[in-house]
Amino acid sequence: MLEVRDLHAFYGKSHILHGVHLSVGAGEIVSLLGRNGVGRSTTVKAIMGLAECRGSIRFKDEEIAGEKAYRIAHKGLGYVPENRDIFPTLTVRQNLLLGQKSARAAGRWRMEDMFALFPRLKERADTQAGVLSGGEQQMLTLARTLMGDPELIMIDEPTEGLAPKIVAQMAELFQEIRRRGIAILLVEQKLAIALDISQRLYVMGHGRIVFEGSPQDIRTDAAMRKEWLEV
Repeated sequence: MLEVRDLHAFYGKSHILHGVHLSVGAGEIVSLLGRNGVGRSTTVKAIMGLAECRGSIRFKDEEIAGEKAYRIAHKGLGYVPENRDIFPTLTVRQNLLLGQKSARAAGRWRMEDMFALFPRLKERADTQAGVLSGGEQQMLTLARTLMGDPELIMIDEPTEGLAPKIVAQMAELFQEIRRRGIAILLVEQKLAIALDISQRLYVMGHGRIVFEGSPQDIRTDAAMRKEWLEV
């Protein structure tokens, strides 16, 4: 579904990504791991058209490198940024409506689906988003992206700063999203959640992919974990 080859990305004169390659198949959860500052967030921003890049990015057999972000979103690629980017003065319900791809065309996800998937958001439907807890805001951002009817969703550091109980709930939500036919590219620093829910994983270091394999491969490769993942 998503094929990235020889991806280079830049912030001004800074060369951040150096030939990144990765793929995500239909119905997969694939995690992108690594320490802070190695280029994980830049990778998903480049795929989404939010960072200057060169290389090949193919989504559903169509080259999308260089496309505008809104065009990429309309093709079925969703993005949940690390900073959440909610509209704080709007209610939960209004934030969700803003996520709809089209007010006229019904997608696979309706408001009722979001409230079934995220019961806490239903309870807070008419509350201003700015007063939600961190976990609730993360759920809202994810739900708003799903309202855009993506076929693949890229999620950047969704568990950062969340309590362990909320992290476990997020892991269950990702599994449910996958069961509903949506692929996930997950940027994550918590190794445990990535190993539990992913079918495949990539590890980044210094702007490159330095390892790819299964959760079992990572569990048994202590030297790789020590060099590229452990603090």
